[in-house]
Amino acid sequence: CLPANQERFANGKVVTVQFHPCAQVVMAAGHDRSVSLFQVGKCSLNPKIQSIYLESFPIYKARFSVDGEQVIATGTHHSMFFVYDMMAGNIIPIPKVRGVEEKFLRNFELSPDGSFMLLTGTSGYLHLLSMKTKELISTMKVNGRCTASAFTPDSSKIYSYSKEGEVFIWDVRSRKCLHKFEDEGSLEGKCIAVSKNNQYVACGSSSGVVNLYTTDVCLRENHPKPAKAIMNLVTSATCVTFNPTTEILAVASRDTDEAVKLV
Repeated sequence: CLPANQERFANGKVVTVQFHPCAQVVMAAGHDRSVSLFQVGKCSLNPKIQSIYLESFPIYKARFSVDGEQVIATGTHHSMFFVYDMMAGNIIPIPKVRGVEEKFLRNFELSPDGSFMLLTGTSGYLHLLSMKTKELISTMKVNGRCTASAFTPDSSKIYSYSKEGEVFIWDVRSRKCLHKFEDEGSLEGKCIAVSKNNQYVACGSSSGVVNLYTTDVCLRENHPKPAKAIMNLVTSATCVTFNPTTEILAVASRDTDEAVKLV
């Protein structure tokens, strides 16, 4: 296929590529401070629908909301973030979330039911926001530094992976830690994913090993044995994601070219 963004190549690193949840649209965003939307599939040219430009705001991460009506974008060196309302065409800055004392807000996750936004803070703090109002609901804290989090498909739990290789499982409703376990052999946690059928959890570490666990073992044991250890990557595993039917796991490393494996 032709490049998805061929009508507007980025002038810098592309950090986010995501398909729209219900339209044949792909988003590309990155360090050139822009979010661009392209139509894919209808014709071979992948025409650009629009680009929005965020002044002095190199983008760290951008995501469609679950209903596909908004784009949330965080910056590389900012404590604020932007919401782009696709229906109204408005760019809404969220300058400061009351109760969140963070110098930078970069990494975040959106709950599959569209209710919550989870901001990863420094020093192990996790800030749970209402997706509707973008206001703080509660703050949780892991031991050490949190590097990655993932909601379960029903949005009832959050798995948070620490730099020290521990995984904390939170109850979203009570914000209490239900359980924690050690990821086997992990020197430094990098990325985590929960499968769409809630059967598996994948933990990727700095050594390039991705451990695959069954969720029932994760909720029960402090030192669970992986169902499988995937050793194909030789540099840090920086991305793990399951396909919608939980038959394929994609593992990737941004530290070297062409380091994408499908398991």
